[in-house]
Amino acid sequence: MLAIGLRVLAMVMLSTMFMLVKLAGTHGVSVPELLFWRQAMSLPMIFGWLLATGNLGMLVTRRMGSHAGRAATGTLGLLCNVSAATLLPLPVQTTLGFTTPLFAVLITALILRNTVGVWRWTAVVLGFAGVLVVASPGGTHVPPLGLAVGLGAGVVVATVSFQIRDLARTEAPISCVFWFAFYGSLFAAVLLPLYGKPHPLEAWLILAAIGFTGTFAQFLITASLRHGQVATVVIIDYTALVWATLYGWLIWDDLPPHSIWLGAPLIIAAGLIITWREHYLSRHISPTSAFDSGAAEEFSEENPAEDPKGT
Repeated sequence: MLAIGLRVLAMVMLSTMFMLVKLAGTHGVSVPELLFWRQAMSLPMIFGWLLATGNLGMLVTRRMGSHAGRAATGTLGLLCNVSAATLLPLPVQTTLGFTTPLFAVLITALILRNTVGVWRWTAVVLGFAGVLVVASPGGTHVPPLGLAVGLGAGVVVATVSFQIRDLARTEAPISCVFWFAFYGSLFAAVLLPLYGKPHPLEAWLILAAIGFTGTFAQFLITASLRHGQVATVVIIDYTALVWATLYGWLIWDDLPPHSIWLGAPLIIAAGLIITWREHYLSRHISPTSAFDSGAAEEFSEENPAEDPKGT
């Protein structure tokens, strides 16, 4: 119950962050600025917390190159997510973010060459059918550029999940979060001379809130995984759609189009099937029997995505 409570709060923070991102865009803050300040404002919070608790040593690493590579990929994912939040209604952006497990299955099968059985292939087909419904071919609900960056976020975040899995073998979660923010802010700073400009106090307060909610969401996501199984807590991620819909209605008086009510359940169902199947396999099939005997349909570790939005 503690893990589920932490995950619910994490989704509230995550949805709030993307609401603030969209709100900042309406105040004239550019996407490169949003990328930089989202990362840069989290650094003093993380550093201060580690200093206050006497845990600065957790930042020591011998894998600086891996952190930089993960940050480069993660920053691209954050760029896609931020762009999607500014271009799309929040419920649509949130729903497209749920495609990450689908792309993780495709990466597992097509790039890593691991066996993927009928259950997960069925989920992939079901999920992308939901994407087609959300995209409303022939309709005008979803801008093509917004759809492209929304799906691009799913691809990149799925890729980042595998990088996080590799880093987690030797690095503390807080170290991964800190170095992601450090390198991500450096990468985004390159664009500031071109896109940075003065803003009123209200915009700066929104940027500060983006940094706080994003950082707090990362801590809560990590804490939920510490107190509960992945297969249990990731199901709670779908509650983000509730908060995104609520924010869209309260702030922009914008309710989701009918395509969301039809397509989102398909995408969510696909994610639940993948989560259930990987949880089942991790409990009932050992890696040795799965790969050596050839008797198993498929095997994979549990969903590697610690941060489903690449925040």
